[in-house]
Amino acid sequence: MKTTTAGLALAAALALTITGAAGASAAPGSAAPAYDFSDCPAIPAGADAARWKCELHTASGSLRLGNRDVPALAPMTLTFAEGPMPDGSNGQVWGSLRGKPSTVPGGLLGNASADRSPLLGLSLQPEYGGRSDFYSVGDSMGFFTLRYRAVSPLLPHGCTIGAGDTPIEIRLKRVGDSERVSKNPPVIKYAAADTEFGVPAATGCGPMTRLVNDRLGLPATTGNKITLSGEYTYKTYDQLTVR
Repeated sequence: MKTTTAGLALAAALALTITGAAGASAAPGSAAPAYDFSDCPAIPAGADAARWKCELHTASGSLRLGNRDVPALAPMTLTFAEGPMPDGSNGQVWGSLRGKPSTVPGGLLGNASADRSPLLGLSLQPEYGGRSDFYSVGDSMGFFTLRYRAVSPLLPHGCTIGAGDTPIEIRLKRVGDSERVSKNPPVIKYAAADTEFGVPAATGCGPMTRLVNDRLGLPATTGNKITLSGEYTYKTYDQLTVR
């Protein structure tokens, strides 16, 4: 179990549709929406369960990666825990990032004919990049790293953008004000964006590596952009079976 020191302020990040999630707020007289907390990680030994909370962040939006736009990012879910360490410092424990592939318009050829061909299609599967710190200061929402697995019938499984020691580092900034839309369960909506991250070249694509990089315009140190519209909810660990 990996813990990192961080603040207990509002953290936000990339996330995927919470499995089983309904709307953000329930209509009068209806059951409260159900959220899946099964990915909540175990908290450090000796931590106060009532003061640690597991957060589920959900978001979708759009992405510009190199010279290609992905106007409809598939929903993603990010789960992590935060609370005071036994020594009084702040801590976080990573949970999971889950998401479905997002279709890249134009596929491997970069044109409409590829969109109509099952063999030439291309999508991007998000995966956690191994580092995160959701300490929030003002509109800065901390950072997390991720990589995108390039998915196509013509590409090997290892074809990845941001593999190994070169993941994509996203530092989101809040856009506008957050909005509390429900108190029970607690649900807060937010918008966020990052326009300053770099994207490395794809690797592990075999003989198609050059084609993938040419079609996406990679590597790209500038011009990349991610915009997200999301919400988050949480439970303290005394309300969960995970410890």
